[in-house]
Amino acid sequence: MLACGGSRISHQNLGSRFCSTGIFHLSSFSVNLPSSAAATVAAIVDNNSHNPRFHPRFVSSSSLQSKSPGDIPFPPDSFSQREDDHEKPSEALSSVAGGIVALGKFDALHIGHRELAIQASKVGTPYLLSFVGMAEVLGWDPRPPVVAQCDRERVLSSWAPYCGNVAPKEFQVQFMSVRHLSPRQFVEKLARELGVCGVVAGENYRFGYKAAGDASELVRLCDEFGMGAYIINSVMDRHQDARNMNRLDLKDRGQVSSTRVRQALAEGDMKYVSELLGRPHRLLLTIKDWESLTSTASTRRMSAPRSSLLNLPPKDGFYENCSLLFGEQNAVTCRVSIDTSHIHLEMDRVDFCDNDYSQKSQVLGIEFGELKS
Repeated sequence: MLACGGSRISHQNLGSRFCSTGIFHLSSFSVNLPSSAAATVAAIVDNNSHNPRFHPRFVSSSSLQSKSPGDIPFPPDSFSQREDDHEKPSEALSSVAGGIVALGKFDALHIGHRELAIQASKVGTPYLLSFVGMAEVLGWDPRPPVVAQCDRERVLSSWAPYCGNVAPKEFQVQFMSVRHLSPRQFVEKLARELGVCGVVAGENYRFGYKAAGDASELVRLCDEFGMGAYIINSVMDRHQDARNMNRLDLKDRGQVSSTRVRQALAEGDMKYVSELLGRPHRLLLTIKDWESLTSTASTRRMSAPRSSLLNLPPKDGFYENCSLLFGEQNAVTCRVSIDTSHIHLEMDRVDFCDNDYSQKSQVLGIEFGELKS
């Protein structure tokens, strides 16, 4: 039996590996499913007996979070790169060839995005497919990212313990180059031009021109082009009922989303933000000089204009018990105040006395404590 158009899987191994216990291998959730749930796990086999292909489709539990990194089981690789009977991927776009690509909008890199990467890592080398230039093409108002561009690699590296000790990588595609593609053309691009071996997407994923394709269409088209397709349920926000966020958003069914992260930041609820992200929110800012640094006998203070921020800050206000990250040095406890024009930091001088101020431009990181009311 062929997987990904080229790799053979024996029928005997297929039965033990994917049919009877496959859902536990392919899901990071520990949950006992009734026999009727087998309908959510489908092995799609091409009827052409001369070229059979295996394409599992699974839906994981939507109400539970992933296990801790050490508890996640990983099956043997189920797919490998395409063989010579398939069109060679473009040389310029071959870095994802043979990989498993997670599809979505990866603005906040939250726990729902991490779950996609976890599932991708269980069947191959995980990638996140990101679109570049979407806001400009669609005429959206510019807005700061939730995660600074220069900080995304750090975040993805922190996912490695969940992904078989492999840090997912991002692969960027210019949105203009795929905007007018039909669902079929988009999947064809993944298969033939990029050489992708399989895709992972959420149950609400839409793709193609004017979002014409849905998850079921994705499964059907991936089958046609010899790729594995894995559809998982959304990771749900455990606080959705209490908060009633996005009540007017028809796309919001209570799932974790980048929109929820942005709204939680706007409220200054940093504990909730951390729950959605699976990590503390880190604000980065560029300090071009240290002339604003002032000192007293016990404290150091500094201010920077909001124009120095590299990503989205939380609500204006005063935050206690924050952490200031300065290069490779240990975090320094600080207090942060944000107003309409500046961000102000105050830290104990004894904690901050060993830093080197000789460099004219440096990037500082701030992880926030609680907003003081």
